[in-house]
Amino acid sequence: MITIPKSLLVTAFLPLLAFAQGDSRRADIRGGGGNGKCTIEVEVDGVAEVIIDRDMGYLRTVEGQPATWRRFVCNQPMPSNPNNFRFRGIDGRGRQTLIRTPQQNRGRAVVQLEDAKGGRHGYTFDVEWDGGFDGGSGGGRYGDGPRRDRDRDRDRDWDDDGRNRRGNWDARQAERACVSEVEDRISRDYNLSARIDRVRLDDNQGSRDTVFGQASARQRGRTIFFDFECRVNLNNGNIRNVRVTERR
Repeated sequence: MITIPKSLLVTAFLPLLAFAQGDSRRADIRGGGGNGKCTIEVEVDGVAEVIIDRDMGYLRTVEGQPATWRRFVCNQPMPSNPNNFRFRGIDGRGRQTLIRTPQQNRGRAVVQLEDAKGGRHGYTFDVEWDGGFDGGSGGGRYGDGPRRDRDRDRDRDWDDDGRNRRGNWDARQAERACVSEVEDRISRDYNLSARIDRVRLDDNQGSRDTVFGQASARQRGRTIFFDFECRVNLNNGNIRNVRVTERR
């Protein structure tokens, strides 16, 4: 009988784990220019993994009691292909290991926390990178190819500080939130890992705007294509009427 090491199993299924149901948290974005930084603090009793995907964090318990969040604070969302990405363990009695960088894992960083002693214990670590948020270009889920015309069209509606000129909510946040909902919907309804091929905010100069685009996924050697649309309130960030349609 052949025994497959647990570490290989975890690595093989990381893309699915990132979007599986679990303990997720959206980052508290504090703002600020310059280089990027996120500080994450969790409680662990056993082994846990923290998956960081732009402004979302996914906490997965590998062994022991369920791990829990304490805080997830960033000055800006993590780009899909950050420059000079680095990890720094701050506090914790056990081992903290960066096992996947965003460049190795389609824009997602993965940190493993191992607490061998009995009882829960807090772990704190930082991830940092040079430069600001890239809006997803240069790698990752909707930046795998060359820049799309969505970047040119979208940037006309932006101030230098990254705020939408027509609304109170960051248009890039609207795009990312819609993308997250669409990927979750495809994962849940089709059991597939989606790739976002195109995404664009269509600003109607009102409180309810539309993010739309196309996605694709591989299944048994063939590619399935989807069209999607989200209605977003730029005044408060609420997303409603998410629609994902398989293209026939």
